[in-house]
Amino acid sequence: MATSNAVAIWEGKLKEGKGTFKAQSGVFSGAFSFGTRFEGKKGSNPEELMAAAHAGCFSMALSAALEKAGHPVTRIETRAAVTIETVDGAPKVTRSALDVRGKVEGIDQAAFEKAAEGAKKNCPVSKALQGNVEITMVAKLV
Repeated sequence: MATSNAVAIWEGKLKEGKGTFKAQSGVFSGAFSFGTRFEGKKGSNPEELMAAAHAGCFSMALSAALEKAGHPVTRIETRAAVTIETVDGAPKVTRSALDVRGKVEGIDQAAFEKAAEGAKKNCPVSKALQGNVEITMVAKLV
């Protein structure tokens, strides 16, 4: 079993404070704040990391499914948009919208969409979100 690690540090009060995060691998790190998370200010936030995780996981799952079906992928590009909003007076991640474009030889749009639906349902990040976060998807061959 693989375990991935990251650390986040928050200093100060909620609205005036600041935070940093860093992956154990050292591949990524960044700063975040109340403003970058809830007010649209420039910078990173935990939901951006969730979006990256979901897009990456989904892309790999789709590639694996298509390869297994005999259609190796040339390119999969997935954009994920994770939404946080106030629900019952508290912040909640409510949605992850996937927008995937694929270049795959020997497959039609219907087969691509079917494989994408399977990846949406079965990638580990989707499974972690299911039942708690709405997951939507648009999938197109290019």
